[in-house]
Amino acid sequence: MILFSNWLHWFMVLTFTSLVNVVPFSGDTLNSNNSDREFVVVNSHAAVTLSNSTTNFNLGNAIAQASDVVRIHDIQGASHSSKLVGDTVTDVPGVITLVLGSGSGRGFYMQDPNPDDDDATSEGIFVFLGNSQIPNPSVGQSVAVTGRVSEFRPGNNANNLTTTQINANVAGGAVETIDSLGTITPTVIGTGGRIPPNTAINDDFTASDRGNVETEGDFEPASEGIDFYESLESMLVQINNPLAVSPTNGFGEIWLLPDNGANATRRTARGGSRISPKDFNPERIQIDDAPAISGRSPEVSVGATLGTITGIVDYNFNSYEILPFSITVNSPSSLTREVTNLAPEGNNLTVATFNVENLDPKLEEIDKVNEQQKSNVDDDLGNGKFAALADRIVNNLRSPDIICLEEIQDNTGAEINDGVVDANRTYEELMSAIVSIGGPAYDYRQINPVERQDGGQPGGNIRVGFLFNPNRVQFVDRAGGSSTTNTTVNNVSGQPELSVSPGRIAPTNPAFNDSRKSLVGEFIFQGQKLFAIANHWNSKGGDQPLYGPNQPPVLTTETQRRQQAQVINDFVDSILAVDSKANIVVLGDLNDFEFSEPLNILRGRPSGQGKTVLRNLVETLPANERYTYNFQGNAQVLDHILVSQNLFKRLKGYDVVHINSEFADRDSDHDPSVAQFNLSS
Repeated sequence: MILFSNWLHWFMVLTFTSLVNVVPFSGDTLNSNNSDREFVVVNSHAAVTLSNSTTNFNLGNAIAQASDVVRIHDIQGASHSSKLVGDTVTDVPGVITLVLGSGSGRGFYMQDPNPDDDDATSEGIFVFLGNSQIPNPSVGQSVAVTGRVSEFRPGNNANNLTTTQINANVAGGAVETIDSLGTITPTVIGTGGRIPPNTAINDDFTASDRGNVETEGDFEPASEGIDFYESLESMLVQINNPLAVSPTNGFGEIWLLPDNGANATRRTARGGSRISPKDFNPERIQIDDAPAISGRSPEVSVGATLGTITGIVDYNFNSYEILPFSITVNSPSSLTREVTNLAPEGNNLTVATFNVENLDPKLEEIDKVNEQQKSNVDDDLGNGKFAALADRIVNNLRSPDIICLEEIQDNTGAEINDGVVDANRTYEELMSAIVSIGGPAYDYRQINPVERQDGGQPGGNIRVGFLFNPNRVQFVDRAGGSSTTNTTVNNVSGQPELSVSPGRIAPTNPAFNDSRKSLVGEFIFQGQKLFAIANHWNSKGGDQPLYGPNQPPVLTTETQRRQQAQVINDFVDSILAVDSKANIVVLGDLNDFEFSEPLNILRGRPSGQGKTVLRNLVETLPANERYTYNFQGNAQVLDHILVSQNLFKRLKGYDVVHINSEFADRDSDHDPSVAQFNLSS
């Protein structure tokens, strides 16, 4: 009796009722089980000896009859969405590689140990069990799955890609144990395996002709990062010699490069991966500490090397990721925090920008913060953040003459709807901490926001402000500034003068809706006037992700930053209209890249056209030193210091002081920057 399995189409299982001899033809492969009664026959034919007679069977027809049985690579296909969505598939074979044993997401990953010859088609898939009565199987078990093909979009978020699944939690869904199909060998990502693209995430579309990768465009895993990781979706993979290019974040995620970064492009001087206009480093891959392992990822900084990573390729929260079975550290990062060489001395004025990340002096009461979430409670005084920031300002930045601070919160921090907007305690605690370690006795200037009108963490009422050393610089106080008062420039005997100082720039302009208002102040140093404009522009939160359906991503938030840039550019022009040689510095967290259109507009060169009004000092650095922030393993510039042409002529040095963005143990998520100018007459 010959029985052909109904779930394999490229190899056949033959079962006989008595002992037989099966002789392979040349090139065929046979594996016997069950006391020589069952044979797995690979290819198209075999000679079967039965009851002392020899019969030649051509299995081609049998294979053809079974070819309508679906395999994992048939389901996945060479695309982002399966062409079998909605179809019921029967007895799909695979070996279980990871089980998610509880909760609404219960299920398992499985993989076919006998792949096709097309790297573009993934051999892995997730089987959803949910609340079905199907028991959890075990890793390593061979199974045949019956269920409905679906595309699952995590969180039902339109900016997430879908993952292809078999839903066994349907009528007729089943998971049956079968004889062993063998074991799964991890696919190496990197040298000796499949090397990820290192330039394009997707190059099928342009900003003027966007497309959706789930429904259109070419599928090119060899050259496009978004297609590369899709072709490995749900598969068991291995990364050798992984190198961290991000610190461990608050979710236990680490972004890394395979092979110590051997195939990576655009590295930073300190070992990270930096972005450029056309390269957002698809060679990066994220590892996540859940759900494949218990506990939390180790705390690592940029440059740490990890042990070999083995795990499953998944997608969630706008990114492809690996669910590792374990994470070990081979060697910690050797990076140390930088100390600038630019010190305030004599005629050399130093100006810095520093985002201090939601700084406040209050240990919030949890029932008073937004949604009573623990993440909205901190203790910056008790945990030493004020002391640490003071140390960075004094010892790493060398006590700049003027510091633009971003994300100063009010006195009650993230407690909401309490009517508090004043931040005098926040400033005073920081200034006191600076003095306590031998730093200067700074003074400060700022203007309170209108409650709940400037964005940021709910309740925090973040704002920008100036610290300045009164022994080195004089602040010109001119009364009348308020939360809603617009500052203008007056011509006083041929010299520009602010209508109020400090003052807010166009605070009621829609460009600054739900965003921090820019603050301008007038300073005197060695008899020379300096206009400083502090900024914290609209966040990039809300832009479409790098690994989302729409390519290239729509940068929704950029529209507002373009508007903010134009407002500040116009204000700078109003100063220069009175004195073309005015000393102006525009600085802060602009939340965009040096090559972005908002920065072009600010400089006076929208779309690359026009006369440069402001010079961006980050462009004076070597390209591999240009970064102030790390987002998903991409080192990038968000914090800037730009100066007028006259002040640029007096530039003695500019430095991004890398003390935060590369480190898991940090006081803020931004690196500060400092510039030095010689303002001698």
